Amino acid sequence: MKHNFKHLNIWKLSIELADEIYEVTESFPKNEEFGLKSQIRRCTVSVASNIAEGSSRTSQKDFNRFLEISLGSLYELQTQIIISSRRNYIEQSKFELIENKITELQRMISGFQKTLKW
Repeated sequence: MKHNFKHLNIWKLSIELADEIYEVTESFPKNEEFGLKSQIRRCTVSVASNIAEGSSRTSQKDFNRFLEISLGSLYELQTQIIISSRRNYIEQSKFELIENKITELQRMISGFQKTLKW
């Protein structure tokens, strides 16, 4: 059974997260342009993209595999956001907001996986 990714709350939240990540990384130092800034942005794009790609799969097992990749990208993103915070690239209040959104999305994806029948 295919899902319309645009109707999935996990996809919607991942897009919101991507918007926030792009906004907060705008102020990263120039020397991080091709380092942490680029890696963080690739991670957040990967989360939403894998949800969308997985939703096109005909089997729930395949969809679940893409959701696992999204979760992996979220844990990678969370680590990079922590590093950015420790380097003082992100204000503490913004860091907390983003980390809370990441944690919420991790829970939502895990919960959604449990609804898939394979």
